[in-house]
This record gives sequence, structure tokens and C-alpha cells, in this order.
Amino acid sequence: MKPIRTVKNQYQGINAHLHSYWQAEHKWNRFHNIHIGDLLKLMRIQLLPMGYTAAIEDSLQIRRISNDVQYPKGDIVIRDTKPSDRPRGIPRSQHSTLVIEDLMLDDIDIDHPYAAIVIREVGSEESEPVAWVELLSPTNKGESKDARTYFAKRWALLETGIVFVELDYLHETPPTFDNLPDYTQVEPDSEPYRILILDSRLDLRRGPVDFQAFGVDDLMPQMSIPLNGQDKLEFDFGAAYQKTFEETLYGFETELDYAQIPVHFERYSPQDQTRIISRMITILKAQQAGKDLETLAPLPLESVELQAGLSELAKLTT
Repeated sequence: MKPIRTVKNQYQGINAHLHSYWQAEHKWNRFHNIHIGDLLKLMRIQLLPMGYTAAIEDSLQIRRISNDVQYPKGDIVIRDTKPSDRPRGIPRSQHSTLVIEDLMLDDIDIDHPYAAIVIREVGSEESEPVAWVELLSPTNKGESKDARTYFAKRWALLETGIVFVELDYLHETPPTFDNLPDYTQVEPDSEPYRILILDSRLDLRRGPVDFQAFGVDDLMPQMSIPLNGQDKLEFDFGAAYQKTFEETLYGFETELDYAQIPVHFERYSPQDQTRIISRMITILKAQQAGKDLETLAPLPLESVELQAGLSELAKLTT
């Protein structure tokens, strides 16, 4: 049958079809670089009226830098325009029972850091970071040398006393923290995507962690990134994702077809496989009924059982 593609993201959150393709075919850079830019744009809109700013530095990709772990450079820098008016090290209210030492490993190699997204106070180009935002790439994960260098950089940054934000939209590789449920092993309570905010400003090990995990077709979270003093950046990560998806016209990628099961479908949990099949059936029925997939997206989901859904999907696509 004819491929089904739309400008609008047919999923409520992460697009399972595209994320499966990007990971399976090593095309993650198609998304990573552009999404970094959209995160920057939306953050700046909110930060400038608060007296902060953000800027992209050397690169839009996570990259290897010099061996000096004390002075890493970031892709996006946010600075405070009035640093003398706002003290550093005032933590936000703790929304989670997790603390940093619940997540961190002790055997950390600090030989080779990576760069990422940085939030700084404005005052000078050398002002200390307020927060660091990291959008993970596949090379940051697993047991490779590149992954170990990422862990080292993360630890070095936390030691400086900083708010560290990690965005992990890569479901085919384990979490970068061993003590989080591993989706690749279908562990209980595991989810394919997660966002963590670690606040090490007053206590490296006991600093609070705000942790949001979410699944296929779930809405992406809005979270609070602490800045200086009592300032917080209330940020909608879903809005940034949808901006990237729609404005880059990812919906017309030739690899995206809502009538075809995504590659590596077996790497999703049974629950998420069911959600994907349910989403596909909903889209196919709507299209066959002549509904406008652009204005109605995402459609209310039709709930089905996995095996029954697979059989129904086969009939709809025949």
C-alpha cells in the first residue's frame, strides 16, 4: 500500500518509527544536531527575560576535547546577566527520593572528557556554568572507550558543583547509570526514554535527582531546571521535540511509513510493541475513513491486544 507520512508527529511524544531507524542505521546525527539547536532557541526565549542567556559554542555534536577535565567547553552555554544578584548553590525542592550517590559508579576513569550543552551565568565568557544539558548520542552509552570518557566528563562536571541534565532518547542501549532499570533487559519498571536532572551544587553525593522516565506514545515531561538563587527554568521538553520534528519535516523521511512496523520492533517491550501497533491501527483506520491526519494528530489511541493487533494490522495493510 502507499506509504503514510505526515508533517505532524503521529505519536504523542517520541516517534518510535524514526528513533528505531536512526539507531538501527547509525543515523542519529540527523536528529541530534538539529534538536540541540531547537533546545537552544526555546531555552533562550525563556532565559533572556530572567537575566540569563544561552549560546552555542564550538560544535552541535558531542565531541572529544582536550584531556583537561577541569575546563570543558559546551555546545550551548547559558549565562547569568546579573550574577552578583543571585547566589549560587541554592538547591531546588527535592521532587524525588533519588540522590546522586544512588546512581554514580565509583570506578570512574577521568582521562578523557566529552563536551555537551552548558548553561552559564552571564558576566564573562569564563563564568562558571550554572547547568549543563546533555543530549545523549549512541557513542555516549554502553561499554566503549567513548562511553567511559563521557562518564568521566560527567563526573568531573558534577565535582565542580553544577546542575547536570541528561536527555536519553535511545532505547536500544542501557541507561548511563547502572542503578536505573535497564529497558534493553526488559527489567521491571524500565522505560525506553528518560530525563535526569542532578543537582550537585551543595553536596556531590547527596544532591537530589529529578528523574522522569516515559514510554512509547507517552507525553514528554515538563521539568524544572534549577539556576542560581531561587530561579528555575520550567522547560517543556515535548515542545522542543515537536518543534524539531515538524520544522525539519521529519514526517516526510522516506524511512518513515506508519503502515510498516518499525525496524528492530522486537527491541521494544511487549507493552510498547502493543502501543506501536495500536498507534498504527489508529492511523490506518483514520486514513481509510478519510480523516485529516495533519489537523487531528495525534489521534485518540485505539486500544488493542498485541496478537490481535498484529492480525488486524495485517488485514489493514493487505
